[in-house]
Amino acid sequence: MLVTAGLVVVGVTGCASGETSSVGTTTTVASALWNPCTEIPDEMLRAAGVDPASEEKGVGGHDQSGWEICGWDGREYSLTVYATDKEVAEFEQKPGNVDFRDVTIAGRPGREFRVAGASKELDCDVVFPTAQGVVQLQVLNRASLDDLTDPCVTIARVGENLVPTFPK
Repeated sequence: MLVTAGLVVVGVTGCASGETSSVGTTTTVASALWNPCTEIPDEMLRAAGVDPASEEKGVGGHDQSGWEICGWDGREYSLTVYATDKEVAEFEQKPGNVDFRDVTIAGRPGREFRVAGASKELDCDVVFPTAQGVVQLQVLNRASLDDLTDPCVTIARVGENLVPTFPK
């Protein structure tokens, strides 16, 4: 599965999510991020046009500190869902993220964008604010196929099935 084209992982410093730090007698533990691999039901993935058995956690099977990432493959596109404690503004300020616009999917407001570069016309992303940060939904069309639907049209359609599972 090709998920790197639209990956918008923002650099972080300090403790990663899930790490424990202690100073004196005070201990803090970051709350666990929502996990799309365990929280999105298989029937919703099938309705979104992807195969639940193709699940890939992380990027290339590797976890990313401060993120929960899960992707699935379909015939015409791959679908990836990211959860992080980052804010929408960090996505808007990241160089290479372009063409932001407000959208509403499944009754929920979000910010749609593209990632500049060779795959710009193949990729569409939407970030939805949550209490923890954001959940990002990404559709990446298969470059090897012709006459594909605009990925931003596809993301709106598949989002109708998936967005209701996202945390608020």
